[in-house]
Amino acid sequence: MPPPRSPARRPAPLSAPARTTVLLLFAAWFIDYADRLVINFVLPSIGDEFDLSRSQQGLVVSVFFLAYAVCQIPGGVLADRVGGRRMVLWALGAWTVFTALTGLAWSFAALLVMRVLFGLAQGVFPPAATKVLVERSRPQERMRANGLILSSNSLAAVFTPLAVAPLVAVFDWRSVYVSIAALGVFVYGALRLRLPPPLADRRSLPSAAPGADTKTLLKWGVLWRFAAMMFGYSLIIWGLSTWVPTYLKDERGVDLDAAGALMAIPALAAALATVIGGRWADGTAGRHRRIVVPAMAVAAVALPVMANASSIALFIALGTVAVFAAALCYMPIMAVPIRSLSPAHVGVASGILVFGGQLAGIVAPTVMGVLADAVSFQAAFTFLALGPLIAAVTACLTPQDTETFLTAADDRIRAVAPAAAHPTEKEPA
Repeated sequence: MPPPRSPARRPAPLSAPARTTVLLLFAAWFIDYADRLVINFVLPSIGDEFDLSRSQQGLVVSVFFLAYAVCQIPGGVLADRVGGRRMVLWALGAWTVFTALTGLAWSFAALLVMRVLFGLAQGVFPPAATKVLVERSRPQERMRANGLILSSNSLAAVFTPLAVAPLVAVFDWRSVYVSIAALGVFVYGALRLRLPPPLADRRSLPSAAPGADTKTLLKWGVLWRFAAMMFGYSLIIWGLSTWVPTYLKDERGVDLDAAGALMAIPALAAALATVIGGRWADGTAGRHRRIVVPAMAVAAVALPVMANASSIALFIALGTVAVFAAALCYMPIMAVPIRSLSPAHVGVASGILVFGGQLAGIVAPTVMGVLADAVSFQAAFTFLALGPLIAAVTACLTPQDTETFLTAADDRIRAVAPAAAHPTEKEPA
């Protein structure tokens, strides 16, 4: 598909505080996502050890997302009130502890409890991390910076299966969680010592009473339409990442090492697409419909065909197409709200958006597990075509730039939007 039109001015390089923040948050998000993905590759081993059905295995994944989703909006409120840096460090420290404890689970019930605690700790991280970035970057560079940061998710999807398979083969699935927790300790120390201070000019941004603004944002229907768009995107991503490894092992006879290598192909494609999507979103000052509608149309066609692919190669190729198309939309979905609101209120707003995505993390693993048990994996993967439809429709029902986004707001929200967020802004020298 052709890229959207680019403005005549070439985007300026990221500022120094933004570059350092990108590096540190990249590392934190990498650990965050690797921690979450481990379960998908050890799920067959856990199922064998605890004698779990596919429906129960899906529940192990979904309870994490339930806890994770519940914490998104409270996490955003806390980030806005007590500070993004403080909440990022608290979240990283707590989930590192629960990652290690997951490796000590002795029963299905204990595993569920650990997964819930793990989800609660990780759930406050995304809005806090978004706030940390917004406080240390200019509006016109935020989506590029965020695209680089969140490409870590896809790269973690490459690294995780390649690291998990040898550890499981030599030790067992429990050793994986202890190893990931050790990396978490290192990243925690780097964030605590090296994160730069917020940009000085953020203090001049207008702000209203925190309680009133939070309530207003939570009642703002436009933000919830953006959250619905994120739900559609995430249905694809979490459905495939949860069940493709089990499908390859149980239905195609592919061992864990080979499954990890195969999963690296769509993950690399997603990393590239996330970075491209971030650049496009900054280059067009939002206008997500230009990207989301055609990209999701491609995904909507690829997913049902992938579900009935006659060979592993065709299955992976079509899955890569679907994931690449969906990942192009990630940054554009977030662009207009994140560019338009001030750092003082972006925690709650980003929490609402991520909440929509995590609802898909609850729905997709469980529904697909039930469909795989009751019907077939083909039916389970075909179900995912609902995601592109939801994303494309809501892309047409949401404001396309800052001006129309704020037109839908009441006076309190407009009062806290920085003037520099408008698409007519000039790059600072």
